[in-house]
Amino acid sequence: MTETRPTAAKTAMPAAAILIAGCLVALLSFGPRSVMGAFQLPVFSSRSWGAGSFSIALAAQNLLWGVGQPFAGALADRLGSKYVLIAGAALYAAGLALMGQAQSALGFELGAGVLIGFGLSGASFNLVLGAFAKLLPPEKHSMAFGLATAAGSFGQFLFSPLAGGLIEHFGWEAACMIFAALILPIVPLSLALSTPPAAFSKQGGQGATFARALAHRSYVLLVLGFFTCGFQLAFITVHFQRYIVESGLSPQIGYWAIALVGVFNIFGSLLSGWLGSRMPRRYILSAIYFSRALATALFIALPPSPASALLFGAVTGLLWLSTVPPTSSLIGLMFGSKNLSMLYGFAFFSHQLGGFLGVLLGGFFRESTGSYLPVWLLSIALGVLSALVNLPIVEAQADPVAQPAE
Repeated sequence: MTETRPTAAKTAMPAAAILIAGCLVALLSFGPRSVMGAFQLPVFSSRSWGAGSFSIALAAQNLLWGVGQPFAGALADRLGSKYVLIAGAALYAAGLALMGQAQSALGFELGAGVLIGFGLSGASFNLVLGAFAKLLPPEKHSMAFGLATAAGSFGQFLFSPLAGGLIEHFGWEAACMIFAALILPIVPLSLALSTPPAAFSKQGGQGATFARALAHRSYVLLVLGFFTCGFQLAFITVHFQRYIVESGLSPQIGYWAIALVGVFNIFGSLLSGWLGSRMPRRYILSAIYFSRALATALFIALPPSPASALLFGAVTGLLWLSTVPPTSSLIGLMFGSKNLSMLYGFAFFSHQLGGFLGVLLGGFFRESTGSYLPVWLLSIALGVLSALVNLPIVEAQADPVAQPAE
């Protein structure tokens, strides 16, 4: 028999309720993670072990989020998304709580790095995209992916000034505990995103599907390009606030620049999702990566000022997570929705491997050279390279594999 494309799973939950629940999960999960850079200087000033451990913890968080994502996605595809989301939320909240209470470098790295990293792999918007692909009709996928991504961006917009205010008035430790409490509503929201367990016995198994994807040229190019996205986003998320302060600008400028990234990414993600159903998605991705490189080059070439920082935040926001709708919908087009969580999870591993290096190299070059310039230049070069890598992608269903009749 041949492999067929699965349609949306039958569910009693209205599509609007599924969309709202998924968008709220994306908002709550992405918010705290997106403002980790706001904690860097307060941790430095209050802990003797802060400088080195912060970079190690956040680099590990990005890497473990990526390492755990394909496995979390595979479990969600096989067992249903509800259980994975609940487990991820529990780990995420525990990690934030431990991060805020840690009295040693090891405790901080375990909470901020290991627990939050693995928690994000189970409770982030990546699982929401997989649930949307299974619960909503195919014609709604691109726009639904854009909505979920925009919701995560709105979380960034909300949590950036919230983090600044909480840290200033109550301390970074209390801010971590409050954020941990805000993660817990993901547990009841996950019930609306419950997907049925999938049977793979007639589909060659998840391992066969994964091997088939790795042999597919367009999927590999997509995964390689996504590496740059993670590098750029993680470097800015973790190091931008320090860069702003060391450039002689007010910390509040950094908070509001990151908030602008969040609010403008709402529009960028929605626009990307809308365009994804109207033009080749490889061109959208190529334009995004090239535009990021250009925006970064102009930002570091201009003298530091509040205007340039805020403008960079707005432009970067338009391009921030706008890669997600075309990337995830292309994977769905190539391989169907049944394995989307797993295959997008592996693409996201590439994304987070880039994020790991972005955080780690940012800290290394800042401490060894006293400047972030080498990493800014590397970010520009990777943006141009990814713009070129995405152009040869073929936007079509992967050739189905014949399965033996039972």
